[in-house]
Amino acid sequence: MKKSSKIMSLVLAGAMVLSMSACGSGKTDAAADTTAATTTAAGSEAASSAEETGAESQAEAPAEGAVYKIGILQLTQHPALDAANQGFIKALDDAGVQYDLDQQNASGDQSVCQTVASKFANDGEDLILAIATPAAQAMAGAVTDTPVLITAVTDPAESGLVDTNEVPGGNVTGTSDLTPVAEQIDLLQKVLPDAKKIGILYCSAESNSEIQAQMARDAIAAAGMESQDFTVSSSNEIQTVVQSMVGKVDAVYAPTDNTIAAGMTTVAMVANDNNLPVICGESGMVNSGGLATYGIDYFQLGYMTGQQAVKILTEGASPADMPIEYLKAENCELTVNEETAQTLGIDVSVLK
Repeated sequence: MKKSSKIMSLVLAGAMVLSMSACGSGKTDAAADTTAATTTAAGSEAASSAEETGAESQAEAPAEGAVYKIGILQLTQHPALDAANQGFIKALDDAGVQYDLDQQNASGDQSVCQTVASKFANDGEDLILAIATPAAQAMAGAVTDTPVLITAVTDPAESGLVDTNEVPGGNVTGTSDLTPVAEQIDLLQKVLPDAKKIGILYCSAESNSEIQAQMARDAIAAAGMESQDFTVSSSNEIQTVVQSMVGKVDAVYAPTDNTIAAGMTTVAMVANDNNLPVICGESGMVNSGGLATYGIDYFQLGYMTGQQAVKILTEGASPADMPIEYLKAENCELTVNEETAQTLGIDVSVLK
């Protein structure tokens, strides 16, 4: 699948084409939606916004000469998680924090997550960042006496990572990538008004995805459409499962599922060849061939997590008392892949 050369990405504030009340709103303990985009054509604007945010709320400068040991465990490599990682580091740099970074990527392997978690537990890190739910669960299970920040996790409380999202109560806190699932289904209806049957594509091994899938089922039913689940247990099943959707559904909804996001090029190759539009959970998936999304900016999400790290490292803040944080509505983005729209013969002008 050739990557799109023409991506329309609009950073939208309060008055949206969609009736969006909040992107991961102020809700801090909902059974929510998740994990997965490099910044799109608006990425540079998002980075600039993140820098401005950091300048406004920068923590006190760390003690001169202090160098902190920070371990980062990222579940797998795909644009959304990469962007969260980059945003986290940018926040540290903007705050003048000096660090010795140990970057680890599990390549989607849960056993590697466990191995890295044990390594970090024994390495005497000052702080650990876990990116995506499986990585966060492995780290929280192995580390109890070091601050652990998490990001790209849909619902930390539901995933057993904290006592509550409002008061974590232990050594774990961070940020949620709660996705506006209902608004994404609204987007689907706007651009595909004749769609009646929607396939929900996700990995059954990811708890964060099941949360989003249930939200999608509810939103699809409320919109008067039917839904059907299509699940994979690993990336090896993606092509076969997407092929099985052809002729059974009118469109596909793929939430911010790490397995699907990492294999989105395969999803798009099969779906677009069979005239099957895919509404995605985040913009990196759209850039890889999906049709459209309305979702959060993962660079900004990572930046927020980095600001939490600065407070813990330089101000002595305790994760137990730091609520899980969410991006505001104005940080949500509408992203449309116009090349995919042209391939599918879909008019996306209604979204402009």
